[in-house]
Amino acid sequence: MDQIDIKILGLMHENARIPIAEMSRQIAMSQPAVTERIRKLEDQGVIAGYKAQLSPSKLGMYATAFVLFRTNRCPDFTAFCETSAEVVDLYRISGEHNFLLKVVTETPESLAAFLDSCNAFGFSTVLIVLSTAFEDRNLAAQLHGN
Repeated sequence: MDQIDIKILGLMHENARIPIAEMSRQIAMSQPAVTERIRKLEDQGVIAGYKAQLSPSKLGMYATAFVLFRTNRCPDFTAFCETSAEVVDLYRISGEHNFLLKVVTETPESLAAFLDSCNAFGFSTVLIVLSTAFEDRNLAAQLHGN
């Protein structure tokens, strides 16, 4: 991967719907060359997919929390989380807890109800998000030291 690939990744991270023509203009390469580089990045798995970034508040979801969870029933808890719409991210972690979950719900009350449903699997520590300075940072920026 060279600096051009890193520029392509950065532009796509900022706007995955950027037209190839605009990307080629910003990178100063032909459209076919940019298209081929994107195809190669996809084939290599560097670009894992494309998705829309949704606004939780615009969807009526106003409570976000990170939940540290400790359980002796890891497979059961993972299956539970896979079927729980409130869980948007699930990480297996080391340390005192087994899992870190990002949970998004409509209200603090619906968050409490979700946490109650988790009690059958173990114990949690809840960190409620008060505000978000940034999230989903551009990983390509790390590749060239920015």
